[in-house]
Amino acid sequence: MRAVVQDAFGGPEVLRTVETERPEPLGGEVLVRVHAAGVNPVDLAVRSGALPLLGEPRFGVGWDISGVVEEAAPGARFKAGDEVFGMPFFPRAANGYAEYVAVPSRQVARKPASLGHVEAAAVPLAALTAWQGLVDGAGIGEGDRVLVHRAAGGVGHFAVQIAKARGAHVIGLASPGKHDFVRGLGADEVIDYTAAPFETVVGEVDAVLDSNAQGSRSLAVLRPGGTLVSIMEHWNRELAAETEAGGRRFVGVSVEPDYASLEAIAELIDAGRIRPHIAETFALDEAAKAHELVGSGRVQGKVVLAVR
Repeated sequence: MRAVVQDAFGGPEVLRTVETERPEPLGGEVLVRVHAAGVNPVDLAVRSGALPLLGEPRFGVGWDISGVVEEAAPGARFKAGDEVFGMPFFPRAANGYAEYVAVPSRQVARKPASLGHVEAAAVPLAALTAWQGLVDGAGIGEGDRVLVHRAAGGVGHFAVQIAKARGAHVIGLASPGKHDFVRGLGADEVIDYTAAPFETVVGEVDAVLDSNAQGSRSLAVLRPGGTLVSIMEHWNRELAAETEAGGRRFVGVSVEPDYASLEAIAELIDAGRIRPHIAETFALDEAAKAHELVGSGRVQGKVVLAVR
């Protein structure tokens, strides 16, 4: 099979496509014939060595996949021919940029019927991050005011839609050129964070989803008893202490595989409440170009590799 690997840390140019052995599923696992693989900022951080999750190269990056079960080992919860999507093994290696991936069957879910594989591959990591932060962590519900940083990005564009689906009043932060896009996602207010400090413009909110390392500044708009959900600073104990000292809750999110939440997200997708936005699609052999685009910071939504 073909797979994208790297033999050294570095820029996008270290990614190369090789022929390698197809993995064999173990008990409870399924072998997925990958049709599409999502590209996330964490992939770039691992590739460059900035986030050394996988040790020293050689390894393959990528976690988001959508495809068809080729083979199901004994004890697996799917059968050959089932269409599935997911984010297996994170933060350990999944080798998602490949034609085949062997994964635990409880780390993938049935693909939303209303999505093709390219769209479905854009969902798992980003949508699970938003879900685990806003739903599991902050418990947002009807009438809550929610502030979403980087509302046009991969996590942000799902966070806006998930919050709206749960009845929240959503305020999105975005640069001016992305305002129409964020409004189209359902945001009730869109604020230009480049025009003025957001904490001087945003009113009091019940929850903040911070994917931009703006945790301390975000506390200024968070009501007592509200929840700061931090992605980039999920490990920051000083920020957690500062948040809790002010009578607010701190939730650090390091996303993890969760088929039950994926199933809930899939239901909202098939109900028309959530839709992934694909900024651009590349072939598997163009993984380096995909990384260049994601690294540019200009992406609205997600970038995906079409494997088949």
